[in-house]
Amino acid sequence: MDTAPPSPLPGTSAATVPTDRHRRRVATAAALASAVEWYDYFVFGIAAALVLGDLYFPAGSASAGVLAAFATFAVGFLARPVGGIIAGQLGDKRGRKPMLVLALTLMGVATAGIGLLPTYETIGIAAPVLLVLLRVMQGIAVGAQWGGAMLMATEYAPEGKRGLYGSLVQLGVPIGVVTANTVFLAAGALTDDATFASWGWRVPFFVGFLVLVLAWYIHTRVEETPEFREAERALAEQEKSETPSPLGTILRKHLGTVFLAGGSFAVNTATFYIIITGVLDYSTRELGMERSAVLTVSLCVSLTQLALIPASAALSDRIGRLKIYAFGAVGLLVWAVPLFLLIDTKSLLWLAVGTFVTSCFLSIMYGPQAALFAELFTAEMRYTGASLGYQIAAVFGGGLAPFVMVLLLEATGTSMAVSGYIIGLAVIALVSIRILAKRAAARA
Repeated sequence: MDTAPPSPLPGTSAATVPTDRHRRRVATAAALASAVEWYDYFVFGIAAALVLGDLYFPAGSASAGVLAAFATFAVGFLARPVGGIIAGQLGDKRGRKPMLVLALTLMGVATAGIGLLPTYETIGIAAPVLLVLLRVMQGIAVGAQWGGAMLMATEYAPEGKRGLYGSLVQLGVPIGVVTANTVFLAAGALTDDATFASWGWRVPFFVGFLVLVLAWYIHTRVEETPEFREAERALAEQEKSETPSPLGTILRKHLGTVFLAGGSFAVNTATFYIIITGVLDYSTRELGMERSAVLTVSLCVSLTQLALIPASAALSDRIGRLKIYAFGAVGLLVWAVPLFLLIDTKSLLWLAVGTFVTSCFLSIMYGPQAALFAELFTAEMRYTGASLGYQIAAVFGGGLAPFVMVLLLEATGTSMAVSGYIIGLAVIALVSIRILAKRAAARA
């Protein structure tokens, strides 16, 4: 479908070569930044599936409370393009590092704030309002973070290893899921149901304070990427001639590429949030499965991604991004129906099998995705373009997926409707990938 990606990122030339030690430091910092950001983001999704509906949206049926909590979960996704646009503009002009530090600081404050937030019973309508505002802050933060962490890793990558280095940032997702589930399992194990609903669920959010420590470390110990420093000189000349901003250039000349990137990725992010939050709600509330057992399955399945994501990324360095990416999308299309047939057995074993296979296909797509999106845009507009493509997918895929899943289950009474939703997004992904492949072939 495509050839192996070219050596240089588009629009760049050789820059000062950093030492291997510094490359490793930057890659580690970017991976940690991604992990803690996603941890903070995912604890909200787990809490939304388990407790937030009753505590912050108590009126109506259980389904209505869950829908309200998942709607608040989705609000964070709606805010992510805002974070991507703001950080993209500034990151393409002022640097990757300062935007990453800012994103980490904002996420730490928002997450800790949710952990401290009084419930509806205590402060009334102010509770859900403040919850939504803090979730918006989380969305802006994660929208700003991904582009900064991804570019810190890929723009420091050695020759021929951009996919592998980019996958270190992608590992933040399974690490975030594993740690979030682990902390929730620990909180549940150390408290009874009443205590967990009272304050035990808050403990995972207090980890947000640690994000501020990492932000300080990156600010003081990590340097700006060589490729940005080189692009910065070109930007200085552009500003003299009043060249349009990175966002303006993207909107005028590269909007199609942004939408194709988003279309190619929506099935991945939607399916991911379906299996880590939607299935958690469905299996416990509708199928009557035990909460701790389902969380344990989610934790174990996410551990497998730690090996598969870098493996698929490394393979993409050898045979090309789009071939690997398309294989994962085909797998999600084919497996969408078996996934829910297995879950509906109410067997923990078959739930694990279904979500494990799904996770494999998600990992195959997610590994090369950072390098793929980086290579779609030149250095002076890369933060903006890659972030927009990613966050558009996050809004129309991940953010709405758990909410859409509950609506589909309520409207149809069958989980096959959710399978159809995944299949539709997979078709969109394959069409987008095909067009991107044709464009790559035309440029070759």
